[in-house]
Amino acid sequence: MKKSVFVTGATNGTGYAIARRFADEGYDVFIGSREGEKSSAAAERLHEEYGVFAKGFAYQTAVLDEAQVTEIFDDIRSMGYLLDTLVLNAANLGIGQVSMDVDIEDFMGVYNTNIGWNFLMARNAAKQMREKGKGSIVFIGSNSALRVTENRCAYCSSKSAILAMSKSFAVDWGRYGIRSNVVLPGMIKTDRWENNLNNAKYCLANYTPIEDIAEFEDVANAAWYFGSDQSRNTTGAELVVDGGMLAQLTPNIERELWK
Repeated sequence: MKKSVFVTGATNGTGYAIARRFADEGYDVFIGSREGEKSSAAAERLHEEYGVFAKGFAYQTAVLDEAQVTEIFDDIRSMGYLLDTLVLNAANLGIGQVSMDVDIEDFMGVYNTNIGWNFLMARNAAKQMREKGKGSIVFIGSNSALRVTENRCAYCSSKSAILAMSKSFAVDWGRYGIRSNVVLPGMIKTDRWENNLNNAKYCLANYTPIEDIAEFEDVANAAWYFGSDQSRNTTGAELVVDGGMLAQLTPNIERELWK
């Protein structure tokens, strides 16, 4: 049986680029999404392009449902797989949640997805990896775990919590050959960026030392490193992919932005 990877939130953008990176290396790919049709379509595209086995799963992230997560991994097992790599990319962005006014259910909804679901997914994957004596869990976090942005309390604090959760997994599960690491992207060239919602002059995240921000593939390459045997002796670690944004104290806002 070929190696396998499960990537959450992988129907487009960063998640799909990660799925493609593993498919290009010959991994069979499982894709998770809130929308079943989109996950199935993404899996079909991977199969057609790379010839690997790929399957999409739909799951509801609004409510924690451990039985549903267990069912997903039982399905993977029924197809003859014990997962090699889990990449936790899906996230509730919690945009516009003003701390003084946010509804507590909306606030906790971010934690349900970013912490609760990630925990359930990781634990079920780890049970399969334990049987193999080897496996890798990769969180796609954010440099917002270390430096926050305005009106994103739930998101930023949940991303900080992911750092501790990953280290806990590294310590608790290392004896089973399971590694856990976090990729910390900065700004990425998503549709929001391309549509000029994030690349106005007032957005300091654009003023990186290398005068560029991440492509989807930059994050995918970091996820591949952590998820593959190339990082066999690395666990409980973080890899920042933000063009040097976290390294600088005062960005050069006088320079011209990208055309």
